[in-house]
Amino acid sequence: MSAPAPSPLAIVDAEPLPRQEEVLTDAALAFVAELHRHFTPRRDELLARRAERRAEIARTSTLDFLPETAAVRADDSWRVAEAPAALNDRRVEITGPTDRKMTINALNSGARVWLADFEDASAPTWENVVLGQLNLIDAYTRSIDFTDAASGKTYALRPAEELATVVTRPRGWHLNERHLRDADGRQVPGALVDFGLYFFHNARRLLDMGKGPYFYLPKTESHLEARLWNDVFVFAQDYVGIPQGTIRATVLIETITAAYEMEEILYELRDHASGLNAGRWDYLFSIVKNFRDGGLKFVLPDRNAVTMTAPFMRAYTELLVRTCHKRGAHAIGGMAAFIPSRRDAEVNRVAFEKVRADKDREAADGFDGSWVAHPDLVPIAMESFDKVLGDRPHQKDRLREDVHVEAADLIAVDSLDARPTYAGLVNAVQVGLRYIEAWLRGMGAVAIFNLMEDAATAEISRSQIWQWINAGVEFENGEKATPELARKVAAEELANIREEIGADAFAAGHWQQAHDLLLQVSLDEDYADFLTLPAYERLEG
Repeated sequence: MSAPAPSPLAIVDAEPLPRQEEVLTDAALAFVAELHRHFTPRRDELLARRAERRAEIARTSTLDFLPETAAVRADDSWRVAEAPAALNDRRVEITGPTDRKMTINALNSGARVWLADFEDASAPTWENVVLGQLNLIDAYTRSIDFTDAASGKTYALRPAEELATVVTRPRGWHLNERHLRDADGRQVPGALVDFGLYFFHNARRLLDMGKGPYFYLPKTESHLEARLWNDVFVFAQDYVGIPQGTIRATVLIETITAAYEMEEILYELRDHASGLNAGRWDYLFSIVKNFRDGGLKFVLPDRNAVTMTAPFMRAYTELLVRTCHKRGAHAIGGMAAFIPSRRDAEVNRVAFEKVRADKDREAADGFDGSWVAHPDLVPIAMESFDKVLGDRPHQKDRLREDVHVEAADLIAVDSLDARPTYAGLVNAVQVGLRYIEAWLRGMGAVAIFNLMEDAATAEISRSQIWQWINAGVEFENGEKATPELARKVAAEELANIREEIGADAFAAGHWQQAHDLLLQVSLDEDYADFLTLPAYERLEG
């Protein structure tokens, strides 16, 4: 590869960061610029296609498997590429942002994989974007350490053979990076920034370590978006001169439209695919977003009442396992988000039993691994999968040919017995307000009421408020979901927080901004596709 020309990209409105020159090199920025030049126009077309498809769903209130790709689904001959050794056993994966402490703790956690997150668990401040990349470079060169200023506790990496394999999650296609622009002033897609910087700096280093550049792909809505990612991968591998197929990607099936295209998504990425993941909150958020015109038939109850055993969620997860194993890919289960209490052993006992039951169910259903949000949950999830897998790295031989899912099964929301409650409205406001405030301060992973919440949490919270109001839901106490009721609950919660934390701490935070933004995205007639779009305009840094 010849020496790159200086990058045509400009860094704007960003204060200099320590050691940023190690990440934002001319060569790395030139690579990102080439990704931007080649692929942003197609990204823009696919975002427009999302809007067209959403309009069609609004007109028909239904979805179906694509007739134009029936041949792909019917062809039993194709499989995804064989998993590399570092991704063959994925029985427990831990998730979290790429701050310095989390990087060390996740790698040391005992999980087989760490999802290093630049997406929902990371508010995209310039500091988080750039220094998160630096932390990963330091981890691979074993030059990372961390000392907690408050406790004085120091953190360092265990021996290399004990560390989790890193799978990096870039931002979704819809988010831009406002601090990086081309000569025409256009912002570069955040997905290409996160992918490009990580791949450019680490691809060869990872190969030398016996691993590779592995990715989780979020918010995918169609096989055409998967095709775009595949073309990005082909271009990137040629650019740096490494073999095709070195990159491996796991796709999060966390949108309702993607659930109808699982096989097609694997097919488009077949030389680079390593599996699919079953999300939860983003998946429910996607159902609300896409079927928000469908009336009471599509109204979801309180978020905690929609468990993975609900019929339409069972249809989704069982279809995912069957699809993955039919095509030789790993099926990765959902998140155990509980954060252990250091004060209440009974809270922990009850929560650990729920986590154990959830992971037992996933392992029994045929999943090859699952997610946890905290290192204390790794042994619990590991035990569940060890009981089923034993010494085997996965259970892809379980083809789940007993599973038969019809198109209507995936959107049978009205099969639920539970209904929205007033307490559910209050909880949506409480959690949404607390999360958005933390996000505006640059925190993407936030412990709220003993659960680790990320941006998907705020999305389902505000979406349920919006849906219940627009569907005219009446709660069990006789009150009707209205904008006035939502404002009343939000005002009461804001006052409760002020009293709880004190006037000085309240004033130092972003509570009023968070309150106003939550109500904006919950009450506006024009439903925002992602709350992180208006939130990004208010984000510090």
